[in-house]
Amino acid sequence: MDIIISNTSSQPIYDQIYSQIKAMILNGTLKEGDALPSMRLLAKELRISVITTKRAYEELERDGFIETVTGKGSFVGRTNLELIKEEHLKNVEEALSQAIDEARLAGLPLSELISLLEMLYQE
Repeated sequence: MDIIISNTSSQPIYDQIYSQIKAMILNGTLKEGDALPSMRLLAKELRISVITTKRAYEELERDGFIETVTGKGSFVGRTNLELIKEEHLKNVEEALSQAIDEARLAGLPLSELISLLEMLYQE
């Protein structure tokens, strides 16, 4: 599993792990039922504390992305299409909010912004 940790990031390490595994699940790199590395193995590979990987896995499980089976390990949970759709919708809303802010700064009228969005969406 390719997880890249940045010690210079302001984002906590457990959150970097959480975000990257969540992204792999949402984009289909990790599929339902796929086994995740054990917390100990991931901690060893990333040269971090097991407590850090444990927290990331707990957060992923709490949010329904993975399931942990005692004695067997952690696996990508059953795909909740509504959860995935909600995550994508949240990302779209954030991106559109940024685009709207930029359009306002540039003095772009709403009609031109809508035309631009329609043109880009058709591509």
